[in-house]
Amino acid sequence: MMKKGCPYGTHRVISPKGVLPQPADVIDNTMELYDNEVLIDVKTLNIDSASFTEIEKRAGGDIEEIKNIMKGIVEKAGKHKNPWTGSGGMLIGTVKEVGPAYQGDLKAGDKIATLVSLSLTPLVIQEIHDVRPDIDQVDITGQAILFQSGIYAKLPDDMPEGLALSALDVAGAPAQTAKLVKPGDTVVIIGGGGKSGLLCLYEAKKRAGVTGKVICVGGSPKSTERARKLDLADEYFAFDATDAVGLYNRIMELTGGQLADIVINCVNIENTEMASILACKDGGTVYFFSMATSFTKAALGAEGVGKDVNMIVGNGYTKGHAEITLQVLRECEPLRRLFAEMYA
Repeated sequence: MMKKGCPYGTHRVISPKGVLPQPADVIDNTMELYDNEVLIDVKTLNIDSASFTEIEKRAGGDIEEIKNIMKGIVEKAGKHKNPWTGSGGMLIGTVKEVGPAYQGDLKAGDKIATLVSLSLTPLVIQEIHDVRPDIDQVDITGQAILFQSGIYAKLPDDMPEGLALSALDVAGAPAQTAKLVKPGDTVVIIGGGGKSGLLCLYEAKKRAGVTGKVICVGGSPKSTERARKLDLADEYFAFDATDAVGLYNRIMELTGGQLADIVINCVNIENTEMASILACKDGGTVYFFSMATSFTKAALGAEGVGKDVNMIVGNGYTKGHAEITLQVLRECEPLRRLFAEMYA
């Protein structure tokens, strides 16, 4: 008889006791189902950008060492929670078994993308077949557990799995953009040439409308030009977002001293909090989607420069985020083609 499981997966926590699976140091990754869990045969892991960048740096770019680091993380923690960034990623796979007490519409054979972080997902990696550093994806043989509370998306029939996975991995960003941006807003997207940034640019332009203004700040000339070719913004420039005052001056110029109503940070490097805060007008909103963000630096930094801005932590989930993000790819054929070339 199967053991009863907590909807939030606390029955899997080994240490420290009393916490949820995400902040836990070690969780139980035995693939024996509790009554309300779903067992998944995993095909691909999409490691979040900040996490993969950190692992790749520690491995010196060596593919075999990347594999060793990833396997070591999972063997130690029972999940892929990067010990240096605290973040994970997501996966795609096929449902193998569904516990009898699980409440949902999943059944064996369904192809799904989990929309909860690998940093809380019980995972076993038997073998790593392929590492694709340019898109942060890793093909494996392995298994994972989805808790009752775990959100997911069934993979759509109208696009390749890799394409859907690449977009769903950052689904929270464009969906939050859709919620935050109003007609007439001035929006600055830092990291606008990257995967999440491009999706956010599209949503921002769509929601701000003809009376709004969308400014793309790329991390490099190459990524900035990529966004420009797609015609997703009104202004484009490449800039080092760790130079807070320099970026502030550029945004002041482009907005006639008004600054931005909304700033969305999609970068995967540290120390970009203050550039985001300074680019935002008092009473505006800064959305930190990046997992490289430091809450301490953002909170104390805003206080230190006397900025009264609303700051939102990049919750990767908002209602309808999977549908909104996949719809962006359906609506914007040039963006879909680019994602297909880069990620599918």
